[in-house]
Amino acid sequence: MAPFFSRIAVLGTGLIGGSFALAVRRAIPGVRIVGWDKPSVLARALELHVVNEAEPELPAALIGADLVYVALPVGLAIERLPEIARHVSANALVTDACSTKRAICATAAKSFSNEVIFLGGHPMAGSELSGIDGADATLFEGAKYALIAAEGGSISSEQMSRLEQADARVANFVDLIEAVGARPVWIDAATHDRAAAFVSHLPQLVSIALAGVTREATDQTGLPLTLAGRGLRDALRLAGSPYSVWRDIVLTNTDNLDVALDRLSQAIEHLRAHLRQRELEEEFSAANDVYKLLHNLR
Repeated sequence: MAPFFSRIAVLGTGLIGGSFALAVRRAIPGVRIVGWDKPSVLARALELHVVNEAEPELPAALIGADLVYVALPVGLAIERLPEIARHVSANALVTDACSTKRAICATAAKSFSNEVIFLGGHPMAGSELSGIDGADATLFEGAKYALIAAEGGSISSEQMSRLEQADARVANFVDLIEAVGARPVWIDAATHDRAAAFVSHLPQLVSIALAGVTREATDQTGLPLTLAGRGLRDALRLAGSPYSVWRDIVLTNTDNLDVALDRLSQAIEHLRAHLRQRELEEEFSAANDVYKLLHNLR
């Protein structure tokens, strides 16, 4: 397979950036990938053969790159976009993998010239693991990959086609993420952030809250935690994610998270109000339907 891009700069070689680099190297042998990160992380990325080259200086990492993949916490990504814009090649495509899109896309619109294309993105894939040692070449396989259209509203198949045909770089990136096993979904930034609040960010906060409640209930003997089985382990999988990953996500999507948390609070109060009555069958049935629908969407 001919490479879609000849030189890719991956800015942030942690779980997502490292997994992207591994997936691309597996799908397209011969592509050159340079990583930018802290020196200690870059040393590990080289050791694990995640990248071909390591560059601790951002301007140097961008030299000759025709694809720039920004896999940084959203706050740091926003902070670095103006510097990226100053040093990136005019023919490059810059894309990000941040979990919220409105803030970073707004900053990108102010930072980049007409020659450089910025394409907001968010792979709906992840792990409770973090860092370069959690990188996995198969992480994106079967996952939805949100791509952010400039216009608002829902995106029709005809609009998708126009977006991909508008510039060869965009079409090449769509082909690239399909090559690593992901499924592109075009969406606007505001709609993405509303949806992500419910299907990604709320589950994370629920897992954190459940872990906190369980910890507070655990006594000196270790109960009830030591009695836990797979159910609690499954529910607390996301509790292993570090705050450093989630801080900026929460800060850049607070309005949507407020709505999501309000609705969850109402649902919990409804359950509490009916604990002593046999009136929860409808709720269980609805939950079963969602569970089945979710698994059928794979």
